[in-house]
Amino acid sequence: MLSITNNDIILSQAADNKQDAIKSIANSLGDKGYVESGYVDGMLARETQNSTFLGNGIAIPHGTKESSDQIKQTGVILHHFPQGVNWGNDDTVYLAIGIAAKSDEHLQILKMLTTVLSAEGVEEQLRDATNADTIVDLITGKVQTEMLLTADLIELNSPAADLSQLTAAAAALLKNQHAVSETFVKTTLADQPTHLGQGLWLSATNQGVNKTALSFVTASQAAANQDKPVKGLICLASNSQLHLKTLDLLVELMAQQKIASIFTSNRQQIINLLTKETVDGSQVTLTIKNPHGLHARPGAMLVNTAKKFAATIQMARADTPDNVVNAKSLMKVMTLGVKFKDQLQFTAQGADADAALAAIAQAIEEGLGEAIR
Repeated sequence: MLSITNNDIILSQAADNKQDAIKSIANSLGDKGYVESGYVDGMLARETQNSTFLGNGIAIPHGTKESSDQIKQTGVILHHFPQGVNWGNDDTVYLAIGIAAKSDEHLQILKMLTTVLSAEGVEEQLRDATNADTIVDLITGKVQTEMLLTADLIELNSPAADLSQLTAAAAALLKNQHAVSETFVKTTLADQPTHLGQGLWLSATNQGVNKTALSFVTASQAAANQDKPVKGLICLASNSQLHLKTLDLLVELMAQQKIASIFTSNRQQIINLLTKETVDGSQVTLTIKNPHGLHARPGAMLVNTAKKFAATIQMARADTPDNVVNAKSLMKVMTLGVKFKDQLQFTAQGADADAALAAIAQAIEEGLGEAIR
């Protein structure tokens, strides 16, 4: 199983272009005993097929299937480029993760990078990193890069009889996920929640917070507090600015008088409401023709096609329409686990939305760079 440690990182590297960077990484893989000298040719060839740039200043250069005979054993090496390397298409790489893997073991690295690739501010943190510990912590998720909100932090139809019990239930969810300490729970219970409107209340504090997180609880029975209805409560624990986007989305829901929509939503829909901008626009449903689904190469081509357009583009599997992801993020696309013949729903919003959907449809019809049945 692939993993990353401090010993895999080489700091303060420099390269004039991505070809020189890849050659340097291939040499390091060879020095570690992972590959033969010919593996560099496969890495350079792979780059001509599709860019290995993933986003947030990270690339994962690796060889083609044809070069797998040059791999002696599975391994990774990381080169840190504080000055950045032009990876083409105006993409700058600050961290290149060179991978030697005979099969699909590189997908373990992609899965590990899911959070860091979708978070804001990571590119700058990687650029400015001065030691291997910081880099490892960033890419392995030890440094929080997005607010924690999962299905485990949502309780629908709680038996709580009043606002105080609802607050206790929400705080307990956060504590169960180790996001907060007992200090947070006590402080939250001592404070008076704020009514946001339409029966939704907010409780928030920065006391006793281990990580920025949010929980949400709805009541199974009608209740009131200070003559205001009590239908549900958001409990916010914050020790960073990672919650600000959610607050903006809440303000937008309040301004549009749509707070009540949160009470008729399922868990995934609630997560979407509180973490993602709603995209209203042109839609199309397309069927994947690739025999092996959207693995790294066709997934990258799909993402690169979407990135050519200014429109906001979201996508979801037709069988799980609530699990919407950004079609311009390879890591988000990979988390969908798209297989052969799966149907995907695309929604695009913007001046070039229709052109974007047409280009995506054509790319899928042509196999996203692979031979199709």
